[in-house]
Amino acid sequence: MQHLLPPLRKKKTAAASHWGRDDGPRERLKINGPQALSDRELLCLILGRNTPRKPVAELAREILFSSGDDLHTLAGRSVGELEQLKLEGFGNAKASAVVAAFELGRRHHARLSSLERPVFRNPAAAAPYLIPLFCNLKREIFTVLCLDQANALIHHEKISEGGITATYVDPRVIFKIALREEAVSIILAHNHPSGSLRPSRADQILTDRVKEGANYLDIKLLDHIIVGAQGFFSFADEGLL
Repeated sequence: MQHLLPPLRKKKTAAASHWGRDDGPRERLKINGPQALSDRELLCLILGRNTPRKPVAELAREILFSSGDDLHTLAGRSVGELEQLKLEGFGNAKASAVVAAFELGRRHHARLSSLERPVFRNPAAAAPYLIPLFCNLKREIFTVLCLDQANALIHHEKISEGGITATYVDPRVIFKIALREEAVSIILAHNHPSGSLRPSRADQILTDRVKEGANYLDIKLLDHIIVGAQGFFSFADEGLL
């Protein structure tokens, strides 16, 4: 007589048993949208599946903890810096995914702001637009904002990129861009990766030179804004223009 035996069940691995719990953020994202997810849940989705030895939720917690639970700090780290954390299950692929996610956010902000053509009612009003763009950059970047008659942004372009402490800026490049874009006024902007908001002597000299040259071209220099970790410095607000 033939006996029918029930099929053998495969024993769940540790990774498989944890993955069911980590599916929660994905379902919540689908039902409630990304706004309903915590920082750790969003990071879980970026990191992907569990590693053989560690649930992705635990890995996300460790990554955030290593940055003081501060997204600003985490967003400023390079792939190499993340790999140096030496977290189990967190190699080049996952570190690259985290860095790429933050870079996409920065680019989205830049393009969205460009499409909306923000209007700067006063010079320092450009600071909220600039701060997310310069946030967490490790090198000094110098840019120029070109505005129309209504102080609406018509063009934003990087002039130069330097090292940690300085970058070279040629005023002629600034004027070339302003004339090409038919700008009525311009705002200069750069960051201080050191975090200091105090303008250097070179910053003041450059500002004076650009202001003098812009006057000859009937272009108004509205402001020169320095962005640092603690906020921003406005030459116009400080009476230095």
